[in-house]
Amino acid sequence: MSGSTGRPLGRRTFVLGSAAAAGTAALTGPLATTASAAGFGWSDDGSNYVVDTGAGLVFKVSKTNGDLTSLVYKGTEYQGYGGKNSHVESGLGTSTVTIARSGSTILISVTYGTLKHYYAARSGENNVYLWTNKADSSVTATRYIVRVKAGLFLNDEPDSYTYAPTVIESADVFEKSDGQTRAKHYSKLRVMDYDYIGWTTGSVGLWIVRSNHEKASGGPFYRSLLRHQSADGGGLYEILYYGENQTESERYGLQGPYVIAFTDGGAPSSSLYPGTLTTSWADSLGISGYVAASGRGKVAGVGISGRDTAYAYTVGLANSASQYWGSARSSDGYFSIGSVLPGTYTLTVFKGELAVYTTSVSVTAGGTTTLNTIAIPSSNDPSNATAIWRINNWDGTPGGFKNADLMTYAHPSDVRAASWTGNVVVGSGTETSAFPCYLWKDVNSGIIVYFKLTAAQAAAAHTLRIGVTTAYANGRPQVVVNDTWTSAVPSPPTQPSTRSLTVGSYRGNNHTFTYSVPASAWLTDTSAYNTLKIYVVSGSGTTSFLSAGTSIDAIDLLA
Repeated sequence: MSGSTGRPLGRRTFVLGSAAAAGTAALTGPLATTASAAGFGWSDDGSNYVVDTGAGLVFKVSKTNGDLTSLVYKGTEYQGYGGKNSHVESGLGTSTVTIARSGSTILISVTYGTLKHYYAARSGENNVYLWTNKADSSVTATRYIVRVKAGLFLNDEPDSYTYAPTVIESADVFEKSDGQTRAKHYSKLRVMDYDYIGWTTGSVGLWIVRSNHEKASGGPFYRSLLRHQSADGGGLYEILYYGENQTESERYGLQGPYVIAFTDGGAPSSSLYPGTLTTSWADSLGISGYVAASGRGKVAGVGISGRDTAYAYTVGLANSASQYWGSARSSDGYFSIGSVLPGTYTLTVFKGELAVYTTSVSVTAGGTTTLNTIAIPSSNDPSNATAIWRINNWDGTPGGFKNADLMTYAHPSDVRAASWTGNVVVGSGTETSAFPCYLWKDVNSGIIVYFKLTAAQAAAAHTLRIGVTTAYANGRPQVVVNDTWTSAVPSPPTQPSTRSLTVGSYRGNNHTFTYSVPASAWLTDTSAYNTLKIYVVSGSGTTSFLSAGTSIDAIDLLA
């Protein structure tokens, strides 16, 4: 039995940041003695510090480099595949590693250059709490990976490697014999959709509970590596910074706590989830960059008017140092975002994943910034514009288009994908489900949309809009109407430069292309179908699904 579990949007009305950044009194001196066989404590085996939580979990941390070298739960070793340890990035190298105990907490501190990493254990808990403070770019540290021995958890989830893969792209995307595809990139979940990831046998569960990601990048809708499984074993990730289809610069500072949690088969305790976890016990441990709850503030909004109640709304806070988010209540748009580091933030209201309002807010330590009802101007939501026809609605995602759901956990070549070609007839009732979520220069460029106009509509010029959510290799749409009028090639908007459409991510920078189509381009025969051909243009990209491409949000012809 295996699985990953995430909580869907709407299960909570706000997200509180986990305590993460400026403590006070540091531990000093040899504060612990050798643990008894079954008691809480730590020992030194010469190469590792050995921590016994007193509840069934014993783990070891290398005194040389800070790697997690052993993870034994109820007598079974779970750590290790391919001779590799669990560690920050691919291992830090020679580090200064110290250990200390303060009452019911044991803290292991690892220093490697400007980077500091921490492991903490609490008496009677089968959890390992971790923090990572990357102060600058001098150290490569973008993840923590828990490496799990092969055979302990059987798994073939869509966000996993398969056991006998055939490489089909860049040595990290694979195809099974049945034509289904797998890659560690295929997280399926946005960061706001899950609290933990892992595996269970039914009697033992091993999970990573994520941090609040306040020092990560990409915002609430970002997807990144969560886990993978292969013949050699499995990996569970906490991603500190991920570059694929990334829209933001890397943030620095303390990230955590994130938690390695063992259970007797069930989900980890909800008390460990970001927004629920309290770590007042860590306030005095001297963790570099730690800021206790008393040094943080809160933003609360009375409500949001001008919403389309068919959609979920999210409120995000972001500046160059930190990011946070919370869900707006469906009934009135009330939101509350707590545990925020002091500073000035851009507050963004998202309809689905489309930004429809921004403002600036300041947060102070110990204070609550209360906002009156936010009124979203009608013009900020492109769905409010009167259209002759519209394919899909504007929400910042390709959801609803053909293959859209599958593409968050599969490669476009996957056997489960419907054909990427095929033309679309407006008014058929299937125009959205028939339109492909992605367009590529070398795959389905030139897709045709058929539509009719009344005499009055055909006598006037109209604006055509195509919304995109990301692009690969500067792919952008050029249009041809009735084979007589061709638009100019639009300039490419700013988008991530990495792979996107083939690694499970449509989340780049939303952009709307507009085309002023003259009346002379339309057919005057009202019984005839006009044709709109959409081509993907770019001078870069290679072939097939790695040719220049783009993800579509919505297409409409304005009245």
